[in-house]
Amino acid sequence: MEQLIAFDNEVNAFLDNMFGPRDARVRGWLMLDSYLPTFFLTVIYLLSIWLGNKYMKNRPALSLRGILIFYNLGITLLSLYMLVELVLATWEGGYNLQCQNLVSAGEADIRVARVLWWYYFSKLIEFMDTIFFVLRKKTSQITFLHVYHHTSMFNIWWCVLNWIPCGQSFFGPTLNSFIHILMYSYYGLSVIPSMHKYLWWKKYLTQAQLIQFVLTISHTLSAVVIPCGFPFGCLIFQSSYMLTLVILFLNFYVQTYRKKPLRQDTKENPTGKEITNGFPKVHFIATNGIGNKKAQ
Repeated sequence: MEQLIAFDNEVNAFLDNMFGPRDARVRGWLMLDSYLPTFFLTVIYLLSIWLGNKYMKNRPALSLRGILIFYNLGITLLSLYMLVELVLATWEGGYNLQCQNLVSAGEADIRVARVLWWYYFSKLIEFMDTIFFVLRKKTSQITFLHVYHHTSMFNIWWCVLNWIPCGQSFFGPTLNSFIHILMYSYYGLSVIPSMHKYLWWKKYLTQAQLIQFVLTISHTLSAVVIPCGFPFGCLIFQSSYMLTLVILFLNFYVQTYRKKPLRQDTKENPTGKEITNGFPKVHFIATNGIGNKKAQ
């Protein structure tokens, strides 16, 4: 135990030396004072994918219909809460949409930080997306994009909460919460067979995700052009990271929608009733086990 504590102190000292003093307003918040919980949970997530696939290799895929309905509903409601709370908090604090620093809004900044903690924690919950892939034997959907997106967001947002937990950081989570309301609503409805005929808008979810990334990059760079005191290095890092997501998601979009004629799906499934593991095939960046072989 003493060795673990010593290692924890060394890791935190290294991070403090690299990024500077942490924001005192979030000290003592769950999972934030030490990086090790976030790191070890990420390692467990990656090991669960590897060991889970080995365990399920010679076993039948699970349906998990009831669990998926409950899970998707929960994420949808959490995303709705974060969206509403972020809009209200930033409005109350008089946030500047173009550029907002970390200290000028007073109590509204603390309110934003609390919501962003839930945003960070939601990235841990969303690890279950991949676990559902494993249990439903959708291994082709556990792509580099899928794993990279999940692991990087959880770890990056630990850093965000410790050093830049409010101000300009609000914009991406606000957009993402809105997108997740649409996405997880879709995923939940996809589990219900009688709803399949109403889910014609799956393609537009991917387009909405791409628009989200472009808007976030534009918003971030606007604070570089007309600064307001928000850390310059954080702005450059966020823009660079979001650019990697644009490239990966755009590649997925092209591979899924541009290189596969729509007629192919009609020929493969003329009746519209082909079922894969209890659910119809869909073509968008998939989560929690619902999607096609090209999905995330």
